[in-house]
Amino acid sequence: MIYGNVYADGHSNNSLFGAADSVHRYNPTYTPRLLRQTFLQHGIEINTADLNQGRDVTFELHAEGRPLTSTTLPRYLIALENPNINKLNASRDYCGNFDLVFAWDKRLFDLPNVIPILIPHPMAHGEVPGFAERDIFSCLINANKAFKEVLPSDLYLERINTIRWYEKNAPDKFHLYGMGWDKETPAFTTAGRLKRSLARMATRLLGRKPFPSFHGEVGDKGDVLRRCKFSWCYENSKDLSNYITEKMLDSMVHGCVPIYWGADNVLEHIPADCFVDRRKFKDTAAVHAYLQGISAQEYAAYQAAIARFMSSEAAKKFSSEYFATVVAGRVSKDLQRGTT
Repeated sequence: MIYGNVYADGHSNNSLFGAADSVHRYNPTYTPRLLRQTFLQHGIEINTADLNQGRDVTFELHAEGRPLTSTTLPRYLIALENPNINKLNASRDYCGNFDLVFAWDKRLFDLPNVIPILIPHPMAHGEVPGFAERDIFSCLINANKAFKEVLPSDLYLERINTIRWYEKNAPDKFHLYGMGWDKETPAFTTAGRLKRSLARMATRLLGRKPFPSFHGEVGDKGDVLRRCKFSWCYENSKDLSNYITEKMLDSMVHGCVPIYWGADNVLEHIPADCFVDRRKFKDTAAVHAYLQGISAQEYAAYQAAIARFMSSEAAKKFSSEYFATVVAGRVSKDLQRGTT
């Protein structure tokens, strides 16, 4: 058996491969569990470093850019996080420390050690209720987060704009779900922190709701998405080519029509008739007016397009199975080449 050390911040004792993620609440672990299983099929066992103590470790596998220590072992990187959040993922110099890098960021594709990959999704789907069976008009499912710095590509702010528009103009047509919405949005300046603290005090003492549309956290997104006609799916950043995360795919697998804003080349991967393209509209009011006009027949056409995509070859490149096959297969091949 070949052994590899997996490094993922916050994880030890193979918690990365547990039934539930002990570090990131509600984060599905299907993909890392499948990756470990696929490595085993190649005769390779990957574990967090603490469990490989005393074993002859052959390589390192790093989940996201992180500080490195000196080693003579082959190193591999899976770089999926937004580089506005993990800046090492976009560093060409940093990526040069690895034998192979698995990344979606097109700006790295000219590097000889980079293997293009999309952000994986389980892609499992079941019951898909129709238009009339969905009692929630629209929803947004995200954690309440913000960037520390001002970015022209920031879509966290656009999420807030959408939430506030609905709370003011059509509160019965929108449900907000996710972690942290019982508080104000994170602040990073002194004035912002003070304002947030005062708002927190009002919440505790007076029962004020920072976001009146908030309907709670949700363990299984599918429970909500099967009830919703539309889901607001904004990435945290716009115009990052290939940066298509779970948001739109979570919606699609449950037959909920996404309103998407994010990757500038989304149409290279997902057909236009599968979603509402937020870029085509002036503002939230214009999008809402369009959604209000969609008939049951038009909604069924969206669902049919989604079903066609989900069964297509193009969709397979988003699947956890494809991701695990590529990563485990390329690492195994690279290790074999190094021993011949």
